[in-house]
Amino acid sequence: MTGLGWRGAWKLARRDLSGGFRGLRLLFICLFLGVTTLATIGSLTAAIQNELSVNGQAFLGGDLEVEISQREATGVEKAALAREGRLSETVRTQAMARRGDEQGVGVLTELKAVDRNYPLFGEFKVQGAGLPLGPADALIGPGLAERLALKIGDRVRYGEANFLVRGIISDEPDRVSEGFTLGPVAIVSLEGLRRTRLIAPGSLFQSKYRIRLAEGGEPEPVIERLQGRFENQGWEFQSRNGAAPGASRFFDRMGQFLSLIGLAALVIAGIGVGNGVTSYLAGKRNGTATLKILGATSQDIGRIYFLEIGIVAAAAVGLGLIAGAVLPLLAISVAGDLLPVQPRFAIHPVPLATSAEYGLLIAFIFALPPLARARLYPAASQFRALVDERRRIDIGTVLVIGAALVLLVATALVSSDNPGFVGMFMGAVVAALILLAAVGSLLRWAARRLPRVRRPLLRTAISNLHRPGSQTVALVIALGLSLTLFVTISAIQTSLRAEIEGSVPKRAPDQFVLDIPAPQRPRFEQVVRRHAPGAALNVVPTLRGTITAYGGTRVSDLEELPEGAWFLRGDRGVTYSADLPESSELVEGSWWPSGYSGPPLVSIDVEAARIMGVGVGDTMTVSILGREIEARIASLRKVNWRSLGFNYILVFSPNSLAGAPHTVAGTISMDGPPSSALNRDLLTAFPFASVIDVGELIGRIQAMLGQMAAAILIAASVTVLAGIAVLVGAIAASRHARSYDSVIIKVLGGTRLQILGSQAIEYAMLAAVLSAFALAIGLYAAHYVVVQLFEFGWAPHWPTVLLTLGAGSVLTLVIGLLGSLPLMAVRPAAALRTA
Repeated sequence: MTGLGWRGAWKLARRDLSGGFRGLRLLFICLFLGVTTLATIGSLTAAIQNELSVNGQAFLGGDLEVEISQREATGVEKAALAREGRLSETVRTQAMARRGDEQGVGVLTELKAVDRNYPLFGEFKVQGAGLPLGPADALIGPGLAERLALKIGDRVRYGEANFLVRGIISDEPDRVSEGFTLGPVAIVSLEGLRRTRLIAPGSLFQSKYRIRLAEGGEPEPVIERLQGRFENQGWEFQSRNGAAPGASRFFDRMGQFLSLIGLAALVIAGIGVGNGVTSYLAGKRNGTATLKILGATSQDIGRIYFLEIGIVAAAAVGLGLIAGAVLPLLAISVAGDLLPVQPRFAIHPVPLATSAEYGLLIAFIFALPPLARARLYPAASQFRALVDERRRIDIGTVLVIGAALVLLVATALVSSDNPGFVGMFMGAVVAALILLAAVGSLLRWAARRLPRVRRPLLRTAISNLHRPGSQTVALVIALGLSLTLFVTISAIQTSLRAEIEGSVPKRAPDQFVLDIPAPQRPRFEQVVRRHAPGAALNVVPTLRGTITAYGGTRVSDLEELPEGAWFLRGDRGVTYSADLPESSELVEGSWWPSGYSGPPLVSIDVEAARIMGVGVGDTMTVSILGREIEARIASLRKVNWRSLGFNYILVFSPNSLAGAPHTVAGTISMDGPPSSALNRDLLTAFPFASVIDVGELIGRIQAMLGQMAAAILIAASVTVLAGIAVLVGAIAASRHARSYDSVIIKVLGGTRLQILGSQAIEYAMLAAVLSAFALAIGLYAAHYVVVQLFEFGWAPHWPTVLLTLGAGSVLTLVIGLLGSLPLMAVRPAAALRTA
C-alpha cells in the first residue's frame, strides 16, 4: 500500500463515517451549542439594529430633528428650519392626568403636543378618531386608559384644561426615539397644551422640530448648516441615520456582552471538543495501526481523521447557523412588547459568518493536538491499550495552532466597538483556563506523592488521579468551570436582588414632586407638613443645560465623545445650591462661601471630571435656556447615585442661575406610605406639578433589570452546559483506561458497587478541592460585575450561594457517576483480549 493522498483519505473517511459519527457526538454537541448561541445573539442584535436603521425616518419622525430644552424656537429659528423642508413641531413634558373635573389621585404621564403636520413619516394608528386634533381633544395610551378607567368619550384633565378622549393610541411611529418614559402617553394639540398652562418660564419640557427633506436630501449637510448658524442656542441634532441612539447603543452593547458570553461558552466547549476527539481516536487505534502496517503514512492517517472531524464539525456548525438564524423569531415572539421594535425575519450574513468562523477555528484549535499525537504513534504502540499520552506534538502543529489562535482573537477584537473590554474579557477566560490547568497538574503531582493508603477504594481513587491516561487536568477544568459559573451567577443574582429590593427602597424617598413654581416653595412645604408633619423634605432648583465646552474644547468639535461621557449627549439636569448637596462628598477644591457674588462657579462629579480630563480651576461652558454660561470649576464631588434623590453632575453657585426662570422640585420621605389625600392636595394646590411615586418607579426598574438578568442567565446557562459537556468529554476520553481498571477489580473479586464507590470518591475529592477554588474565583468575578460594572453594593445571599455551590458539586458528582455506568457492562474476557 502506497500513500493514499487526499482522494484515498476521503474515500476511507467517508466509509468510516457511513455508519454514523457516534464517537464524535461530543464534538458535534459542543460545537452546535456554541455556534447556535453566538449565531442567535448576533442575528437578533443585527435584526434590531437593521430595523432601527431601515425605519429611521419613522422612528425619528423626520429626516432630522432639532431638540431644544425649556423653550420653544423663536419665529426666526422656525423660519430657518422651515426653509430646509416640511416642518413638524412637537412639545414633550411630564404631567399629571386626572379624570375630568374629579379631584382624585392623578397619574404621571408623558404628555405630548403635536401640530397638524405630525407625523411626517410612519403611520399613526389609533382606535377611534385620529389626527388632527382640536384644542379640546386628546388621544391616550392603553396604560392611561387602564389606570384611570377611561374610555372613548370620557374626559381627562391636565393642568387647568379638560380634554375629550377621542381615541386610544395603538401605534406611535416615533415612540422608539422618545426613549424612556415615566408613565403612559397622551397626545394633545399644541393649542391644547397651551390651554393647560403647563408650559411656563422655567418649566421642564422639550421642544422637537422634525424636518422632512426633499426626495434624495441628506440630513448631514443640513445639520452642519444649522449648527453653523445657531451654534450657541443649545440645540441638539439627530438624523434618521441614528434615530434611536439610546436603544441602538443599549442593544449593541447588550448584544456584544452576550456574544462574549457565547464565545466563552464556545471556548469552554472547545475543551470538550478536544476530549471528544481524544476519545474517538483512542477507539480507532487498532484501525490506525492496521492502516500503518499496510503502508499508510502518518500524513495519510492525519488526512483521514482530519476529514472525518472536519465533516462532523462542518455539520455541527451548519446546523448551528440554521438554528441561530431561526431562533431570533422565537425570541421576538416571546419578548413581545419588551423590545422597542419588532424586527422582521431576515438572514444576516455577517453575524452568521462570524459565528461559523469562531466555531470552525475552535474545532481546529482543540482537535488538532490529539489528531497530531495520534498520527505520530508508531504502529506497534497502537496495539497496546495504554500508550504514552504525554507524547508532544511537532513544532509545525504548534505554529498552526498559534496562527489559528491569533486569527480567533483578531476576529473578536476587530468585530467589536470596544476592543479593550473584549481583550480583557478574553484574557480573563484564558487566565481562568490556565489557572485551572495548573491546579489539575498540581493535583496529579500531589496524588502521585501521597503515602500509600490501605483502603483499596481510596487507593484506587487516588491512583486514578495520576496514572497513565488520567484525565485529571481535563476533569479539573470541567468541574472548576462549572462550579465557578454556578457561584458567579448565584452571587450576581442574589446581590442585585438585595440591592434593588432591599437597599434601594430603604434609602429612596417616597415621592418626587416636580415643576413647583419657585416662589411657591413655602406653600409646597406647608401642604406636605399638614399631611406628614415628620416627613423629610429636600427641595432643590431644577433647570436643564447642555455642556457645550470644557477645558477649552468645544463638544461640537469632537469627532467622537470620550468613553463613558454619556452626560455630553444632549441636555442634563443642573441646579444651584448655597450648600454642599446632602448626597455628595467633597473630594477636591472648596465650596463657595455663603453669599458669594463673584464670577460663576460650578462643582462637578469627580468621575465626570476624570472622563473629560478637567479639574479644579478649569473652565466649563453650559448652555441654559439658549444662553451660554462659562464657569470655573471650584470643586469635585463624589455623588452617591444610588440614593435615588436629586443628584446632579453640575451644581452651580447661586449667583450663576438664581435669576434664570426655573422651577423647584422636592423629595418627600416619610415613615408610612404616601396618602392619597397628600397626592390630591398637592395637585389641587399645584395643578402644573408632577408627582412621581418612587415605589412604582423602582418596580419598573426591577422589571427592566429582571429582563436583562434573564437574558444574561440564558446565555450563561449555555456556558454551564459547555462546562458539563467538557466533564462528559473528559470521562469519555478516559473510558478505555477506566474500563480496564474496572475489569481488573472484577477479576480480583470486586463488586460493581465498589467500582462505583472508587469513582465517587475520586469525583468527591475533586469537587471538594475545587469548591474552594470556585468559591474564591466565582465571588471575585461576581464582585467585579456587581461593583465595577453595575456600581451596586456587594450583598450576596451567602446561604443561597453556598447551597448553589453544593448543588453544583452534587450535580457534577452525579454526571460523573452516570458516565461511569457503561463501565459496569464491560465483560472481562472482551476487555482483556483487547488489552
